[in-house]
Amino acid sequence: MIEFKGLSGPSLTLDQSSVLDIGACIVDGVDLAPGRAIPDDGDPRIDHSLEGFLFTCGPDHIRHPEPVGEGRGTYPLHGSFSSHPAEILSFETVEGNAEARAVVSVRLADGGSARLERLWRIDGETGEVHLSDRVTNSGEAPFPAMLMYHMNVGARHFDDGVRLSGAMLDGGGFPWAFGADPGGVFCVAAVGEGEPWAEVRLGPIRAIGGRTLRVRFRTDTLPFLQIWRNQQAPANVLGIEPVSHRWEPRSVLAERGELELIAPGEARDYALSFAFV
Repeated sequence: MIEFKGLSGPSLTLDQSSVLDIGACIVDGVDLAPGRAIPDDGDPRIDHSLEGFLFTCGPDHIRHPEPVGEGRGTYPLHGSFSSHPAEILSFETVEGNAEARAVVSVRLADGGSARLERLWRIDGETGEVHLSDRVTNSGEAPFPAMLMYHMNVGARHFDDGVRLSGAMLDGGGFPWAFGADPGGVFCVAAVGEGEPWAEVRLGPIRAIGGRTLRVRFRTDTLPFLQIWRNQQAPANVLGIEPVSHRWEPRSVLAERGELELIAPGEARDYALSFAFV
């Protein structure tokens, strides 16, 4: 893990062994990552990734495993990204602003390949963390571009006053422990003011001085927001997940014409930001 921080904002660790995702996210001395308070999905790659504050799934598949087709096995849980090492291109802090650039070569489940160009930035004045990603098809055949950011927060830090809020949520928001215990999941269209960006908030979180986690993301390539929580012991986690596709099987998405192919040499851009306000 590599420490990454600016003049203000959270102190992060970036996981060079797995696409430079975020491990720890420390605010006011409190690590908001869930750690081992996560469900065991039987995949060591995902267990490792779930422990951290943010991990990336895709670029060939999201959510649970489904057949590749033609007897070629299945797409792995949450796609092929996890466990691919990142090559650091630059890592610097200038006038309080932090920046890290990396490239990741990804082997896809269907035998193809992709290239992830990743840029992390922390604004030293506002403390906001920015992520910009470009996924390029570096193989010889097209594949459906699918991507989801899992921002996982340890719910041990929440009390009854913590709420989810956003224009895409019913009534503009509701308490974090939505639905029936011990957890649940929903996926909605990511609409909101300031398109093509949407915003969702989680807070106030008393453990970090009453701050609220504010997440913003591009809706042109991430047009949906998935939220999940799991309080079935030993899990105690809530996830905020900007995602490229609605919560349906690949076969249904294909029938609807929603599996947009990315041709060899083509690229897709994704972005999000988060801050504690």
